[in-house]
Amino acid sequence: MHGRILVIEDEKDLAQLLELELRHEGYEVKVAYDGRQGLELALKQSWDVILLDIMLPEINGLEVCRRIRQESPVPILILTARGTVPDRVAGLDYGADDYMVKPFAIEELLARIRVLIRRHSLKDDESQRLAAGTLTMNTGAREVEREGRMIPLTAREFDLLEFLLINKNTVVSRDLILSKVWGYDYSGDTNIVDVYVRYLRSKMDEGFDKPLLHTVRGVGYVLKE
Repeated sequence: MHGRILVIEDEKDLAQLLELELRHEGYEVKVAYDGRQGLELALKQSWDVILLDIMLPEINGLEVCRRIRQESPVPILILTARGTVPDRVAGLDYGADDYMVKPFAIEELLARIRVLIRRHSLKDDESQRLAAGTLTMNTGAREVEREGRMIPLTAREFDLLEFLLINKNTVVSRDLILSKVWGYDYSGDTNIVDVYVRYLRSKMDEGFDKPLLHTVRGVGYVLKE
């Protein structure tokens, strides 16, 4: 088996198609048709990836995502019929790792699942500490603190900060951030990088004496010690 995938999707035709295609690829698959059942399965069993629809009966997908993320770092890929920037940001803000707008190509979905599983397995291999100035990150525990204060981050904010820490004191462009943090196949608005940089800056710099995250006009961003 390639891994275990939970599909939480109330459109039965789509859910059954996903189950068929994923099983054909060698994954073990379980399907839930509402948010309540999906949340219960998500928390009671171990999964490699969760495919989660937003518009669900019983409990909506964003709330399911939020509750799962409180308990587990399992990769979550949001499936949504709503492709506007606020909707995409909302899903990522609730802790999702990626999203796809319906209708989508099965081949692209399978590729994104492989990326999520690979990223997650690499992060689980070994705890690693990264630091810049008074800020420290434990990549294994996915914890960030500065001057003894824990800084809560969403999954995407954490990945963005990790990339900036790895490349600290080096200016990185928006396009490079987009390709490395969101993935080479991301086709959305590049402004999402600026949105998440603002989120990150408000959490890790505001209230501290020295800002670490800087904008280089016309180029991109740099994390300076």
